[in-house]
Amino acid sequence: MAAPPGSTPGTPRVLRAMNDRAALELLAAYGPLTRTRLGELTGLSKPTASQLLSRLESAGLVRTTGNVTGRPGPNAQLYEIDPAAAHVAALAVDQTGITAAVADITGRTVGDHRVAAPADDRTPSTPPAELVAKAVNGALAAAGLDHGALHSTVIGTPGALDPRTGTLRYASHLPGWQSRTLRDDLARVLGTPVVIENDVNLAAVAEQHHGTAQDVDNFVLVWADEGVGAAIVLGGTLLRGATGGAGEIGYMPLPGAPLARGGQDDAARPDAGGGFQKLVGSPAVVELAHDHGIDAPSAAKALTAALRTPGAGDAVLTELAHRLATGLASVVAVVDPELVVLSGEIAQAGGERLRELVEAELTGLALPRPEIRISALEGDPILLGALRQALTDARHTVFDTARLDV
Repeated sequence: MAAPPGSTPGTPRVLRAMNDRAALELLAAYGPLTRTRLGELTGLSKPTASQLLSRLESAGLVRTTGNVTGRPGPNAQLYEIDPAAAHVAALAVDQTGITAAVADITGRTVGDHRVAAPADDRTPSTPPAELVAKAVNGALAAAGLDHGALHSTVIGTPGALDPRTGTLRYASHLPGWQSRTLRDDLARVLGTPVVIENDVNLAAVAEQHHGTAQDVDNFVLVWADEGVGAAIVLGGTLLRGATGGAGEIGYMPLPGAPLARGGQDDAARPDAGGGFQKLVGSPAVVELAHDHGIDAPSAAKALTAALRTPGAGDAVLTELAHRLATGLASVVAVVDPELVVLSGEIAQAGGERLRELVEAELTGLALPRPEIRISALEGDPILLGALRQALTDARHTVFDTARLDV
């Protein structure tokens, strides 16, 4: 761990701060621990571990939470991170609205709220910052908290924030979100630092920490839903690209699909949105099912019907798997991931049957042959990833005791 800013490596203050952080990270990972067990995990002596816990308790970072019973000798006291030490906000933005969740520093969600987006599509009457504030305020109210409790906020949106300009790109279907001052406007109304991250990247963060990619450092998550995108993780690190657009595979040109000639930010062009998305996005799945005599109002219902319809349903699933594998082959050939995670509405609805068909198709199309898994996360992957990122950011500050007079 790097020495805290303004400190000299090797001084007692720095060493204490390093030990404090190590103990807090262990408590965050394992939950309540006894002094003895914490000492074993950190390598600290019993007296040093006792001093550390006393210091963290005085700082409001840990608290006692009962005793270990049922064994010989005196009962050992358990310590845990004090949930009230800090709270974070996470938001998932889509075309129909914003979902906000507030969690304490342990990761437990304590409040959530959803705000619908205005129906007027091109000239929103309510600025994005106002909608975000309304969503967060609702989640805070549900948790019985005020803004002063928040330490960090992460917002997941379609598209990506260009680090050079501060403009949200690849998301023309979110009117009002393209302002260069967007992040500053959001930070002002929320009163915390704000990170705006691509929604599919956050789904990959959730898979890294809670899902099917926990054992893998090199993987690609493919999100097939109303929109289509990918998150690329190499060496455990997200690849974002020069403009934040790494993984925007919905625009990837493929045979049989119209080219996205309008540009990634041009919603006026009928083909804006790209090749791959036109083949495997939710509207394409509904149309594919219709062509085989299966009429359904959504991709999920179309695939559910296909799974129980021999003949026509088999044809739908086989063609969809071929389309998915054709796009995946290009990604796999360039990135060579160990694992491909299929996520989003289409993957969830197609399930194991679709996974098997995609795997069989990909085997014949690409030389690298990664394992393919379906996401098994419960809840909204984007919101889960945003919470994980917000917790990481908050803990970086809150767990740094070098800033405290303890």
